[in-house]
Amino acid sequence: MRFNIEYEQEQDGRWIAEVIELPGVIVYGNTRQEAAAKAEALALRVIADRIDHGESVPAPFDISFATT
Repeated sequence: MRFNIEYEQEQDGRWIAEVIELPGVIVYGNTRQEAAAKAEALALRVIADRIDHGESVPAPFDISFATT
């Protein structure tokens, strides 16, 4: 599965990064790179939580991230 990260810069300079395919995976960072790293980490935690709780995950299970 390929996850897409969308970015937006706030007026105060902070960056918002959102993983479109995982509702609720939205993070802030001081830089675009920091926001990307936080978004990727949170996405992986969400996937791990789904596995822990026996919820479905995409198969075959292969993760990559793309920026838009």
